[in-house]
Amino acid sequence: MKNNNYNNLEKDIRAMMDKLLKAIPFIRLETTQEERISDYRRADLIFNIRGETGLTQLIVEVRRQGEPRIVRSAIQQLKEYSHQYPNAYGVVGAPFITKDTAEICKENGIGYIDTAGNCFLNFDRVYIERTNYPNPIIEKRALRSIFSKKASRIIRIMLCNPKKIWRVQEMAREANVSIGLAYKVKERLFDLEHAQKDRREIILLRPQKLLDEWRTKYTFRKNKMYDFFGIKTVKEIERDIADYCLKRKVNYAFTLFSGAALVAPYTKYTRGFVYIKNDPTEIMKSLDLKTVDSGANFTILEPYDEGIFYASQIIQNINIVSDVQLYLDLAGYKGR
Repeated sequence: MKNNNYNNLEKDIRAMMDKLLKAIPFIRLETTQEERISDYRRADLIFNIRGETGLTQLIVEVRRQGEPRIVRSAIQQLKEYSHQYPNAYGVVGAPFITKDTAEICKENGIGYIDTAGNCFLNFDRVYIERTNYPNPIIEKRALRSIFSKKASRIIRIMLCNPKKIWRVQEMAREANVSIGLAYKVKERLFDLEHAQKDRREIILLRPQKLLDEWRTKYTFRKNKMYDFFGIKTVKEIERDIADYCLKRKVNYAFTLFSGAALVAPYTKYTRGFVYIKNDPTEIMKSLDLKTVDSGANFTILEPYDEGIFYASQIIQNINIVSDVQLYLDLAGYKGR
């Protein structure tokens, strides 16, 4: 049974399709209907279109979400309908169709339309494509983004272990988050087709694609930044910081050029960067670093989240952020 929200969405999709089709001069919209496909299935909407090559039936499946997994189920439904309607053209309707979902529709010969204004129709002599309309809906569900502060801890541990098969409890424990949040992230990864699940287990499908998506949304500038100048060389300051943190058991990890130079020794740079969990005031005084507004040769970053330190590596007895974190920071640093 359809609830009010679904009925309203269906009405919106119907109105947008109706307006779109009536604006095409060389076709005629004859009827719009709901129709039972079989004893168990009913198409959400059917538009009977009369064009130059005859009758085409646009069958629309409406979904409350436009994530890839959900849209794939609608596409499968539309393909099953096509057995009953040889002149049919399938269309997926949703509140918002993402770029990935749009490509999935096109690859399967299916059209789409969303309430934001994006659409793609390609049948008979009709070709309509509208893109880049932003999502007008602010989602109310608790998990708005898999890249939010706490949720990204789970993304980080999975990307650092891309071939590992996880259980929800294990993910929560490893990322130091609640089981409830771990479950929500798992479901979102599944809906977005970044992962596949088998019963209670989950594994990443496309780690590089997930990392690239995170890169577009990440900026290391969300961390607090303290710029300093020291009279010693950058390498000497790095060694002093490492020794200081080791003696006082302070959590730290070098990143950006400092980290890259240790991972790939051919890197040349004139400014160092390090994450330090504690307030940098004491270390600044101990190492004779002066606060400056310009001309800094070292920056201490106070991490926006402790997940930054996950899977830190040790090279030459110096702590460096994980390769995943190093990649994100380097990609997000505009001054590199």
